[in-house]
Amino acid sequence: MTQSEALQSLLEAVAQGQVSPEAALGKLRHFAFEPVQDFAKIDHHRSLRTGFPEVIWGPGKTVDQIVHIMQALRDRTPVVMATRIEPDKARQLRAALPELMYYDMARICALQPLTLTPHHPGAIGIVTAGTADLPVAEEAAVTAELSGFRVLRLWDVGVAGIHRLLHHRDVLDQADVLIVVAGMEGALPSVVAGLGNGPVVAVPTSIGYGSSFGGLAPLLTMLNSCAAGIGVVNIDNGFGAAMLAGQILRTAARLCDRQTSERDRTP
Repeated sequence: MTQSEALQSLLEAVAQGQVSPEAALGKLRHFAFEPVQDFAKIDHHRSLRTGFPEVIWGPGKTVDQIVHIMQALRDRTPVVMATRIEPDKARQLRAALPELMYYDMARICALQPLTLTPHHPGAIGIVTAGTADLPVAEEAAVTAELSGFRVLRLWDVGVAGIHRLLHHRDVLDQADVLIVVAGMEGALPSVVAGLGNGPVVAVPTSIGYGSSFGGLAPLLTMLNSCAAGIGVVNIDNGFGAAMLAGQILRTAARLCDRQTSERDRTP
C-alpha cells in the first residue's frame, strides 16, 4: 500500500467510525517523518510529494543502520530499496533480512513483492555504449523496475560500431524516454538524441583512459551536445537518471489525465 493509499484508508476509517480520532492521531504521529534511533529521520511524505518513496544510500551506513531503516520503511511502501550495496554488506544484510533481494550488477538491495508488475504507463529504454558501463546502466534499470516502470535494455552499441545501434532502432522507437550511459568520450547520447523522438537522459560514467579524468570528459561532451532534448545527470548516477526518466513519464501521464478530465467536463 502506498503512502497516499494508507492516508486515504485511515481517513475513510475515521469517517466511518471504525477508528477513533485519537487512534488516528497516534497513527499519524510519524506520518510525515519518523526518527530511527538517533541516526536517521525517514521522510514518509516523500512519496506523497514526488511519487517515489525514500531510498537508502548505502555507503557510509552500517549494516545495523540499514536494517533498522528498512524495517521502518517496509510497512509504509511496497518496495524498500538501498543503493550502492557491495556484495559483502549484502550478505550481512540478508542474514538479518532473509527475504532481501540483491541485484549484484546494480548493487541494489530491495524488500519487494515476489513479482514486479509495471504500474506506470510508458517505457524507459536504457542504452549503453559498452559492456563496462553495465553497472551504472543496471542501477538505472533496476531502480526503474522497482519504481514500477517497464524497462527496455540495449547494451554495448557505442559509436565505435554504430551499425550495432542502427540495427536496434526498434528499441529506440519503442521507448518513451531513453537513458543513455557512456564513458570514454561520451558521444552516444548525442547520436541517440538525433535518432530518437523522445527525451534523452545522458549518464556519463567513469570508464575511460586517464585523459577522461574519471568521467569528466564524457560529462563535458554530454553537456556540450548539439543534439536537442538531452538532460545530463552526474557521473555514474544511474539512480538519478531513472528518477528523472520516471518523473518525465509521470508528468506526461498526469497531463494526459488532466486533458481527459477537462474533455469529459466540456458540454
